[in-house]
Amino acid sequence: MRARSAGAPKFLNLSQIRFPIGAIASIGHRLSGVLLMVSLPLLALALDRSLRSEPEFAALRDLVSAPWRALLLVILVWAAAHHLFAGVRHLLADIGVGSRLAQARTSAWAVIVAAGIIALAAALRWLS
Repeated sequence: MRARSAGAPKFLNLSQIRFPIGAIASIGHRLSGVLLMVSLPLLALALDRSLRSEPEFAALRDLVSAPWRALLLVILVWAAAHHLFAGVRHLLADIGVGSRLAQARTSAWAVIVAAGIIALAAALRWLS
């Protein structure tokens, strides 16, 4: 049998890797950006339709009142909030504000919690 060389690849079990909170916030920023980009044409179409007339607005409101469609809207609200907050966090880090490790961790948690609270508030709003 041959000995394993030092540069040989190792099996990485991704379910066992623990990402730091900053990495989770950063991945969420990218994911939310993709969601927003993909949904932008549909959101523009919905806005156009809702502004045509009152019956068109009512029809669109009825269309998104189904629970699974409302869930999609809540996800988009989360994406918008997370992308905004994480973007501000990254911009501040670029100019050196909050770039110490403890501050970066705190701001990452703040982004995740704030976006979650806004999404939860949107969900409660649509449920009522």
